[in-house]
Amino acid sequence: MVLGAGLISCESLVDNMNTDLNNPTDASASLILTGAQLGNVSVQEGHLARVAAMWSGYFTGTDRQYKDIYSYNVTGASFNDVWQFVYQGVVEQTKLVITKSQTTNNRLVQGIAKVTRAHALGTAAACWGDVPFSEAADIARFPNPAFEPQVEVYQKLQALLDEAIADLESGIGSSPGAADIFFQGDAGKWKEAAYTLKSRFYMETREYQLAYAAAGKGITGAARSLVVTHGSTLNVNENLMYAFIARNRVGDINAALSLAPKLLNPASPDYRGNARTDETARYNHHFITVNASGTQIPVSPNTNSSTTSRGLFGQSAPYPLVTFSENLLTLAEAGLRSGGAATGLEKLNAFRAYLNAGGDLDPTYKTYTYRYEPYTASDIAPGGMLNKDGIQAEQALLREILMERYLTFNGQILGFNDLRRTRKEAVAVQLSPNAGVALPERMIYSEAEVNSNTSAPRPVPGVFVKTPVNL
Repeated sequence: MVLGAGLISCESLVDNMNTDLNNPTDASASLILTGAQLGNVSVQEGHLARVAAMWSGYFTGTDRQYKDIYSYNVTGASFNDVWQFVYQGVVEQTKLVITKSQTTNNRLVQGIAKVTRAHALGTAAACWGDVPFSEAADIARFPNPAFEPQVEVYQKLQALLDEAIADLESGIGSSPGAADIFFQGDAGKWKEAAYTLKSRFYMETREYQLAYAAAGKGITGAARSLVVTHGSTLNVNENLMYAFIARNRVGDINAALSLAPKLLNPASPDYRGNARTDETARYNHHFITVNASGTQIPVSPNTNSSTTSRGLFGQSAPYPLVTFSENLLTLAEAGLRSGGAATGLEKLNAFRAYLNAGGDLDPTYKTYTYRYEPYTASDIAPGGMLNKDGIQAEQALLREILMERYLTFNGQILGFNDLRRTRKEAVAVQLSPNAGVALPERMIYSEAEVNSNTSAPRPVPGVFVKTPVNL
């Protein structure tokens, strides 16, 4: 699948499309579904992901407003567009899709739309806390939609995903085909993605036993991951990270002060490799110190886009949304927390086996060395390779799993969510503030929403105010 018109470097939803997606009452359900999916791509891969990456030790903001955002100087105006993508681009459009699909009893399309909506609203709840849910995108009835408590939103997301799964299991409805830009109407793949999303949301509310059970029904292979497949057509289907970092805003972002490249770089004193782990290939896939012209640069996200070097953020590089890697790592962490060290170790080794077979590496980076041999119980025992400081074996294993999740989610909002969720853990990934002494806890509510919605929280909580699930 290659994204067509509508997904461009400025994250517009409507360029080159023949229907106004903000007024689509005469469009088909399939066309509206495409627009909603593109809107969700902009939510997950655009500005919100860049901010999350800067606040998670993946990227460094170095110029213009990104230098200020990196130092946590950010206003609600910075999030106006992404808020609009969530509520107009996804929620409103998926409601229209469902209404139109109900008239033909097309439960397959309804299920896809519900998973898409849950994905966008789940990201909104994680990033902002209390958000509109039940009254959202119904301006005639609710001109000032209520902001519902974050915990209740997560509960409603689980119910929405249960509805989606029932729709997808029903076998009722015709496929939207290519209008579904991800799975072309494959109900089985959407069902697995729904279960992995359920496990994600249970992780974010720390319901680990439920997360483990949901992940057990989640994405079963890399080829079944929900990813945005990009292309190399300028201003049409490029990877949004590439378009921003390498072309539109060159110099605004690198990774010179970031934690992740230090952990992956075998030459760094902070390198996390060991006798069973060689991160050389992953480091080079994720980061560069020489640009495409051969010029030495500060360590930066890898935007290489040649036939012999396709970086993690290359022009046509796929961007992960809901993946097999996430599902395996959820099984590892939730399995450890709910089932003990043996379960956690088994599931972590399943993920390491995936990495050892090449994992998420682009084939052009498999020429570098990499090794992810299985760990043993003795490795996590006091005095073992992963437990030189003599802590409890379960804690040593948790530390390793959290570190693996951190590195795997490079450039994703998931990394920011994980850091906040696990910040109180003694073995959590240790991130130093970019400025001051406090780490950010949330995004700032859209200024446009606050100014237009009398139900919006007042005073507006600042960036260092914890969301309820992370208190």
